[in-house]
Amino acid sequence: MELKEFFAFVTGGGSGLGEATVRALAATGAKVAVFDKNAEAARRVAEAVGGLAVVGDVASEDDVAGAFDAVAARFGGLRVVVNCAGIGTSGRLVSKSGPHPLELFERTIRVNLVGTFNVMRFAAARMTTEDELESGERGVIINTASVAAFEGQLGQCAYSASKGGIHSMTLPAARELARFGIRVMTIAPGLIRTPLFDTLPPDVAERIEAQSVFPRRLGRPEEFADLVVAIVRNPLLNGETIRLDGALRLPVS
Repeated sequence: MELKEFFAFVTGGGSGLGEATVRALAATGAKVAVFDKNAEAARRVAEAVGGLAVVGDVASEDDVAGAFDAVAARFGGLRVVVNCAGIGTSGRLVSKSGPHPLELFERTIRVNLVGTFNVMRFAAARMTTEDELESGERGVIINTASVAAFEGQLGQCAYSASKGGIHSMTLPAARELARFGIRVMTIAPGLIRTPLFDTLPPDVAERIEAQSVFPRRLGRPEEFADLVVAIVRNPLLNGETIRLDGALRLPVS
């Protein structure tokens, strides 16, 4: 599927992986909607690519439904949805302060997993109404998990559960939507240099970077975005989670 003249919708598009994805999709000729809770960030990125900023919460039914309606009225022709919105949390099952806060677990699941599913269901409903392309496709949905879905570290029960759920939805969603010509894929990034990484103390950052196998560096958001574009263009990629980690396997801690 080529993206020129089509409309793409990227959650978490105001920074990090989402911003890089917005820019890469726009560079192919797609019209891109930037969905983010941070209004200023969404507007900044949208203005840079001639796209549309939409503010909202991925876990809100009203926000997501309204966003798709607003963007369809402006662009029409929804073909690509990329779920990049998410939060990183940590907390041990039992610590000096007691059991893991249930609120933190629920919030992590709600934003990462429920939010992804919420966007995916509205996107699928919209895509099923689109005309079939010459390839037989109607669209592609790309979600973001993490290598923590497979080897979560100490303190990552909530985060790993949320990302593992995204991985587990991939194949059944792809099977269900196949009859409409809609593909579903997931990317599981390893250690990517996002703005969050730059806030770490230098010694911690160096220790994390040293875990890389090859290349001996952190991944770049642009490499994630390149994979998104490759998935969109290759119709045989469907129902799978691709690790983007340079052979990294997370240690216990």
